[in-house]
Amino acid sequence: MATDRARVRLIIRGRVQGVMFRASAADEARNLGICGYARNRADGTVEIVAEGRRRDLEALIAWAQTGPSLARVTQVDEEWQQFKGEFANFAVR
Repeated sequence: MATDRARVRLIIRGRVQGVMFRASAADEARNLGICGYARNRADGTVEIVAEGRRRDLEALIAWAQTGPSLARVTQVDEEWQQFKGEFANFAVR
């Protein structure tokens, strides 16, 4: 159902750069059928912008609380937004 689709922006804090966080997030998102991107930010955080079904986005958020094995996540900030349908896949930027 189209009304089930949403968009979320996550900022993940902790030891999240240089630990395969973006690539692992992309794998997780693709497995969940989510489109969007993950990118490193200059302040040492990782940003994920993702669109898909709300329950799949919630699964991605749950995954991001821990991330890949080498990551040490200390905080995940989430901002829910209106679905825009602007992504064709999930990319690492």
